[in-house]
Parts: sequence; structure tokens; C-alpha cells
Amino acid sequence: MGQGLLKSGFARVDGVMCCEGVSLEQIARDVGTPVYVYSAATIRDRYELLDRTLAPVPHRVHYTLKANTSRGVLRVLRDLGAGVDVVSGGELHRALRAGFAPHDIIFGGVGKTERELAEALDAGILLINAESEREVTLIDALAGERGVTAPVSLRVNPEVMLDTPHEYIKTGGRGHKFGVPYDQVVHVAERIAALAHVKLLGLDMHIGSQLSRIDPYREGTERLASIFHELGAKGIDTLEYLDIGGGLGVRYDTEQPPDLERFAELVLPAVRDTGLRLIMEPGRFVVGNAAALVTRVLYRKHSGGKDYVVADAGMTELLRPSHYGAYHRILPMRERPDHATVDVVGPVCESGDFLALDRELDDVQPGDELVVCDVGAYGYAMASNYNSRCRPAEVLVDGDRYAVITAREQYEDLTRLEIAQPEWTTVEGRNR
Repeated sequence: MGQGLLKSGFARVDGVMCCEGVSLEQIARDVGTPVYVYSAATIRDRYELLDRTLAPVPHRVHYTLKANTSRGVLRVLRDLGAGVDVVSGGELHRALRAGFAPHDIIFGGVGKTERELAEALDAGILLINAESEREVTLIDALAGERGVTAPVSLRVNPEVMLDTPHEYIKTGGRGHKFGVPYDQVVHVAERIAALAHVKLLGLDMHIGSQLSRIDPYREGTERLASIFHELGAKGIDTLEYLDIGGGLGVRYDTEQPPDLERFAELVLPAVRDTGLRLIMEPGRFVVGNAAALVTRVLYRKHSGGKDYVVADAGMTELLRPSHYGAYHRILPMRERPDHATVDVVGPVCESGDFLALDRELDDVQPGDELVVCDVGAYGYAMASNYNSRCRPAEVLVDGDRYAVITAREQYEDLTRLEIAQPEWTTVEGRNR
């Protein structure tokens, strides 16, 4: 299923960039810049497309919160019937605040603290994805203290080879920190079966992010299915879920998005053969193309033979270009007839603060607005206060209406947690 069949909430109407039925120019005027703008229609389209793809088998789509944790976005997904996958106590808190029921929540992550595991047990969530034998024993102890049985899924490192746009987003290869090594899974599962307060309900994997090829999914799913059958032969018959993670790619530039029909053909038979309920945890696929970052040009500058467009958004608003070398299309709010090759940079005091390098762009001038496309995943979620910059507002568009879903930070927010008059503690009896 090609990208051409996917709906886009962003288009140019009467010469101005719009999100659904609302002009981005108006949002910038009313709310200010920088501002993240989300298309509810795009989020719904991506979720429903994946839900239909998985329809031949019993399944549940659990959106991965780390891609975008904004409550307005989460409520759109909750209303569609999605569950969620969280990787920290803070994300668990966000999910519950957004209205997700405990049975809608899966807790993953390689380094869960004792406090986070206790919070997950106290909330009564659907599954805890355990990533090591030591974590399993800690979960058992915490569950025993509470007189409950912990619902556990084992995250398997399927050790499959794959290509991703950046090394940092590979998670399912041999030697990565994530999951139980493939050759240790049966041992850990047997260990779980011997514990009194843990029940093994699932097998889980996540092989990487921004994937366009389907074969690694097929290989990884078949490996999970093989483990399921091996455990069954050993009398471990408590499994209910097969979780194949997320990682489906989106188009930022020239990438070929995943063929979902082929995905269903290659992956679903192995799932059907187990009789387990499929869980999938998309993040980027659902929200990646669903947002734009609107920024205003502050200055034009020529230095060292290069032309610079200095904008009011940079690496503090969108880290991906600087951190991952990621490409994002940048469009003028209103087209200009002339073009120039420029570096689009931000106001942060770092040479690595840029949104695009050597990019051919309309010859925009100070006061013009730019639209940075496809920033819904790992955009606002990775924004920071470096240089004591205030994080931008977030706006959700739904048809011909819009609402601010996250207020723009103010200077007071930057110092809200700082203690003006610390209470000092003197340590007695130290050798001096």
C-alpha cells in the first residue's frame, strides 16, 4: 500500500499553507511562532489504515507514547480505541492522565526502576515487558509484596540484521542493549514459570525504527513464533500475546514507505499459526506525517560564501536534523518567485543548530514564515530548554477548527522548580 493512498492533512490553498481547513498563517498570527501544528485527520487515517491491515487476526494497536506524548494527540488516539506503550513512569502518568484505562497500557523499556515497576503493578496495567532475568525477579518480589500476580511479557532480542537511516534507531540486532538475547529466552521463560508472583503472558520484540523493508519483521515474527512453540513443548502454555513492536517508516523525502499489503502477507501467517493475539506498537507511522513546525525568518545573512536563513526555531524545537542528520522538507508559507541555496539555522549558540544545510529554498526574507514538514514524531517530544529557551506551543487542527493543546512556555516556567533559598543539610561525623 503506497504512500499515495495515505491522506495528508497539509496542502497549499490559495497560495497559503493550510492544515486541513485552517490556514497555518492564521495559526502563526494568533498563537505566535515557533508552533507545532497537528492534523487530527492524518492521525486518524494512519491509525485506521494499520488497524485494517491487521484485521485478519485478533489484534490491538498500542501507540508508542515516546514518539509524541501530547495529551491532545493521545486523546485522538484514545477515542479511536488505541492502547498505548510507555517506557517510563512519566509516560505511564501521562497515559493515565489522558484517559487510558490500565488494561490499555503496556510498560516497556530496558532500565525500569523499582519505583516505576511498583507504579505499573499498583496501576494494574495489561503487561510489563521485561528485558532481563534480573528484572523478572524484581517484578516477582514487588508483586509478592502486594499479593498480586504480575502480567509479564518477555522482550526478545531477535538478532535480525536490518538497515535503518541511523545507527541510533537499531534495537533488534545482536549485542544491542534491548531485550533478552535470543538464545537465553527459553531459560528466562522457565525461570518465570517457577516464580510464584509472575505470569508469562506474551513475547515481544522491537527491531528498530523508520523501517521500510518488511523482511526483518517476517524474520523476527517467525523467531518469536518458534520460541512460542518451543515453550509449548516444555509445558509453558500461559502465553496470550505476540507483540511485534513498531518501527514502520514514513516518508520524509524520497523514502519508500512500507508496503502494508505485503506486510500482512508475510507477517500475519506466522501470528495466525500461534493462535495468540497480535499487538503492534506504532509511533512514527501514526504521527510522523501529522504535524508541521511553523517558524518565522528573523534574519538573512551572508558569511564565508554561504547564505543563511536565521529562523526563530532551531535544535531546541526540532533536534532531529542536528542529532540524526534527519531530512525534513521546508516550505515557505507563501511561495516566492526566486530561489536560493541556503542553510536554515536557528538562534541557539551552537554550530550544530540547524534545520537544513545547503537547501534550495524560495528566497524568503525576514518576517516570512517557513513550514517544516513531517515533525509529528520525536519533534516536540525531544524539544529542550537549552539556552533557557521556552518550548513552543502545540496546536491541534480538526477540520475547520483548531485549539491550543499545549501552551507556550513562559520565562517563569524555566525557573519554577529551582529553589531560591536551599535548606542545607550538615553531615556530622565525617573525617575531615
